[in-house]
Amino acid sequence: MTDAPGLSPRRLLVPRDRLHTILGLGLPIIGGMVSQNVLNLVDTAMVGSLGDAALAGVGLGSFVTFMAQSFVMGLGSGVQAMAARRVGEGRLDAAARPLNGGLALALSFALPISVVVALLTPALFPLIAPATPVADVGIPYVQVRMLGVAAVGMNFAFRGHWNGVGRPGLYLRTLLVMHASNIVLNYLLIFGALGFPELGSTGAGLGTALATWIGTGTYIFLGLRHARSGGFLAGVPDRDTLTTMLRLSIPSGIQLLAFATGMTLLFGIIGRVGTAELAAANVVINVMLVAILPAMGLGLAAASLVGQALGRGDPDDAARWGWEVVRTASVVLFLLGLPMVLAPDLVLSAFIHDPDTIAVARLPLRLTGAFLATDALGTVLQNALLGAGASRTVMTVTVLLHWGLFLPAAWLVGPVLQTGLLGIWLAQIAYRLIQSLVFVRVWSRRAWIHARA
Repeated sequence: MTDAPGLSPRRLLVPRDRLHTILGLGLPIIGGMVSQNVLNLVDTAMVGSLGDAALAGVGLGSFVTFMAQSFVMGLGSGVQAMAARRVGEGRLDAAARPLNGGLALALSFALPISVVVALLTPALFPLIAPATPVADVGIPYVQVRMLGVAAVGMNFAFRGHWNGVGRPGLYLRTLLVMHASNIVLNYLLIFGALGFPELGSTGAGLGTALATWIGTGTYIFLGLRHARSGGFLAGVPDRDTLTTMLRLSIPSGIQLLAFATGMTLLFGIIGRVGTAELAAANVVINVMLVAILPAMGLGLAAASLVGQALGRGDPDDAARWGWEVVRTASVVLFLLGLPMVLAPDLVLSAFIHDPDTIAVARLPLRLTGAFLATDALGTVLQNALLGAGASRTVMTVTVLLHWGLFLPAAWLVGPVLQTGLLGIWLAQIAYRLIQSLVFVRVWSRRAWIHARA
């Protein structure tokens, strides 16, 4: 049985009561994610005042950091899938036990990752950033960001729990505290305001790491207030919880690691085209990541709704939630893409001060805006599949398409054929469109109904 009619013109409207449920769960998640990526844009604007080399170095360093953190970030998907399933089963007294497992695993994995990456960065970073000024910025930036890897893993575990149990407002509250702290710390440490040391780009990395730990402390405080009845910190995680957590989280962690490694390699490919192209790509990607946040936030809402429906034993309702969230997200992303298409220079001028670099970024940003709505398909359904417990399927699709299709194409059209940033961007849009269509097919076939969480 398939569910493709969920996309038919006859069913484009989402019933009002279900739309309220989607938005009630999704809007706080979106608000938190928007605050996170708006903060990235603020950081980009601050660092952009230091020049193209600083902008390129921090952009590439951010993706190296993302690569290092990606495995522990994958724990959030496992916590959310398990917590949502427990809520659907009516086992509210056990809803926080997956969180305990996620926190324990985050601490176990983070320390060795932080130490290894910090030690290897001086030797490996120049391989992906041949330009010396870019490497001089990126290396210390990555090293100070490693101070926050454990906090990132724990924060994603908390995010998964709050979203899974339907309390995303607590996630939003924590992010607002964390990112307000980050803005203040970055300003003080980048520019040396109020007697603080003027650390430049390295100050941006240190401010972010410190703010991440402030977020962890806030999450723990809220957990003690609101999750004790669900078993938060009630004891050492049992073997079944850890086993299930690893089964769900390892594929998600591998998927995020492969994506982050691929994006780092992509920045290295673009860096071989030119520093201006690398700076332009950093800005366009950050703008794109902010614009796609509603689809990501609504996708996390879909993960919770799908997991809860499966916990109730209602796979038809789970499938329906997936399509209804897709339709909601597509409309939002279409509207957000319009400014990129109609006024790209206005968007870019907030982050790029060199007219030649703006010219390089203009058409890639327009193309990003034009195809933004199609990303809603893949982004929402990918998260819905994670909520169903089908993390291995998501891993297989994303890794094969990213590494087997997009990265070879980017290398071919970029450094080899010399088509510049535009050619690489066209390859990226084609790859993301194909990925969206694959996830539509996977969701329609409904094999994910039998996944365990």
